[in-house]
Amino acid sequence: MTPSDPQPLIDRIVRREARVGVVGLGYVGLPLSLAFARAGFSVTGFDIDPEKPRRIHAGETYLKHIPAESIKEAVSTGRLRATVEFAAARDCDALILCVPTPLTPSREPDLSFITNTCESLLPYLRSGQLLILESTTYPGTTDEVMRPIVTRTGAEVFLAFSPEREDPGNPKWHTGSIPKVLGADDDPSRAAALALYSAAIEKVVVVSSTRAAELTKLLENIFRAVNIALVNELKLLCERMGIDVWEVIDAAATKPFGYMPFYPGPGLGGHCIPIDPFYLTWKAREYEFQTRFIELAGEINMGMPAHVVRRVQDALNEQGKPLRGARILILGIAYKADVDDMRESPALEIIEILTAKGAQIRYHDPHVPRIPRSRRHSFELSSVELTDAELEAADCALIVTAHKAVDVPRVVAHSKLVVDTRNATRGITSKKIVKA
Repeated sequence: MTPSDPQPLIDRIVRREARVGVVGLGYVGLPLSLAFARAGFSVTGFDIDPEKPRRIHAGETYLKHIPAESIKEAVSTGRLRATVEFAAARDCDALILCVPTPLTPSREPDLSFITNTCESLLPYLRSGQLLILESTTYPGTTDEVMRPIVTRTGAEVFLAFSPEREDPGNPKWHTGSIPKVLGADDDPSRAAALALYSAAIEKVVVVSSTRAAELTKLLENIFRAVNIALVNELKLLCERMGIDVWEVIDAAATKPFGYMPFYPGPGLGGHCIPIDPFYLTWKAREYEFQTRFIELAGEINMGMPAHVVRRVQDALNEQGKPLRGARILILGIAYKADVDDMRESPALEIIEILTAKGAQIRYHDPHVPRIPRSRRHSFELSSVELTDAELEAADCALIVTAHKAVDVPRVVAHSKLVVDTRNATRGITSKKIVKA
């Protein structure tokens, strides 16, 4: 049940007396916590991993794009504290959920993090609190999944949805400057959530409902997934036709209207684009609707790691070297350049396929010193130093992520073979280079 009057909460927000709780201190929750702390709020961060609160209180960062200085400042001023104890939620006026929404092994939505978090908060909810979900999910989650759990307490809380729009490593945009989409299913909740975000975010874009806000996030990422699939498919055709797809894209991008460049690659990575489209295709079945365009794009993008391996195998065959037993040096494990985020990185799938085919794998990534265990992969690998000897010992240097810290001309000079999935070798002429 929703409180009828949001004004007492709004007044506390305006006076910066409201305590903000952020549940989940990962790539979304930590920068959001810091944004509210900078805006003058007292923030409590919650996480089930005790290492994160420990490092926050020590003034340390565990995300490469978040400077330790910003954490130290927030902690030293008393604006930020972190805990694994959910009982502290009873002292929060607003609770923002930034928890993962992965896929099950059968590629269906896994809402267990949302439901488990709501259940953990349940004993500590009280009337007048504002509860906001930021996790990417299908339309209807806030109303159909969260609301029934929250209302079991009998507490009257405001409920809203506002999708995260983080882009780790982007120097131009940050949490406070990225426009924030906000949706709620009643006027009091909408007013309370608008007051909260407006106090820390430069621009808030209000839509009519939680479902509209949930679908907004999916549209953003499906748009990218479909267009990436388009250029990936075009890349496959260009390889057969002997045309450089990167040259074609650059030429098309000179058109000042009606075109937006997207670039091919070894597959999709990150916590959004490889996952979010499947949330909508799953929900669409409830309405007896098949999202054929989205599903086709997913098939193309999911097939790119296997295509990369085939290109490596063919390139080695040209040199009279079988893939089995070949020493492959993978350059870049993170899902995109110059970050340490390797969630859903296509490099992991590529390693798995190469290993299954008998290749010997080594990797270098200045941002990922070792590959941690994940839900789908478990590799005993650590980053090696990128020496001339390491490059010369490899049968193939495979560029999966184009980190700026990697000296690509040096890689080409000291490698027997370079398979490039990112056009990192642009402008370098060498018969050693194979585009993939």
